[in-house]
Amino acid sequence: MKLPRNATRIRTRRLTTGLLLAALLAVLPAPATAAASASPGAPAAAAATGGWNKENCVPAAGHPRPVVLVHGTFADGTNNWLGLAPYLVQRGYCVHSFDYGRLPGVPLIGGLTPMEESAGELAAHIDRVLARTGASEVDLVGHSQGGLMPRYYLKHHPGAADKVNAFVAIAPSTNGTTLLGLTKLLDLFPGLDRAIAEAAPALSQQVAGSDFLRELNADGYTVPGVTYTVIATRYDEVVTPYRSQFIEEPGVRNVLLQDLCPLNISEHATIGLLDRTAFHETANALDPANARPTNCWSFLSQGLSSK
Repeated sequence: MKLPRNATRIRTRRLTTGLLLAALLAVLPAPATAAASASPGAPAAAAATGGWNKENCVPAAGHPRPVVLVHGTFADGTNNWLGLAPYLVQRGYCVHSFDYGRLPGVPLIGGLTPMEESAGELAAHIDRVLARTGASEVDLVGHSQGGLMPRYYLKHHPGAADKVNAFVAIAPSTNGTTLLGLTKLLDLFPGLDRAIAEAAPALSQQVAGSDFLRELNADGYTVPGVTYTVIATRYDEVVTPYRSQFIEEPGVRNVLLQDLCPLNISEHATIGLLDRTAFHETANALDPANARPTNCWSFLSQGLSSK
């Protein structure tokens, strides 16, 4: 029997989605055979070429808190920050990044292990940065999962809120993602969601409605003593719907790039990698006393070092 044209299209889309998800599993190791991860939480290698991750960096009086950058899923502590880290260094900040969430047998990318474990790696890195710099607090800037996982650290690690002044979340998976509705198709492939959860737990934890998100968000999104800023783009195709990134709680500043510059067309990756409008707004969030208006011309801002 010949299927209606619409039914054929739906079946094709579902099959394509299933194949894409299956292909994702193909690049991930089986958890039962995984060996121990190498150097969890280690500072990102080679980042010093951009002026950050310097062992001897002493925070300046104008920027007394070191900035810890937290990368996203499928990223690492160097490549995720090739744009923002030098931008902040040029403005006089001590900037530190690190790798977390590495799966054994999967080189170069991180953000895949359970976020509870990654939060432990973040905790250890923050303690190292504080000990190395002599600072009493850090500022956190995260992209994608890096804008979500630190909230677990802040809520569940004793004393964490006393070590963090501000948290800037760029395109965060605050309430998870529907991937433009594609996550609903997991129900059409029995066992696929479980296989993804076993192979790369952080992926399933970021699906809208996951147990991890329900538990994390159940008693509120923020903790006292930390200033929160969320920066999102209307054209985010990874964390959807884009407004689900915002934290609707008192004191949180939610920023939509297109409200600052209607011409901005950044999507999920470029907002963290290249967007100098987002960078400018990040710098404002880190130093609100010296904030300058962010607009379509902010991409020309080079940032001046504080002396």
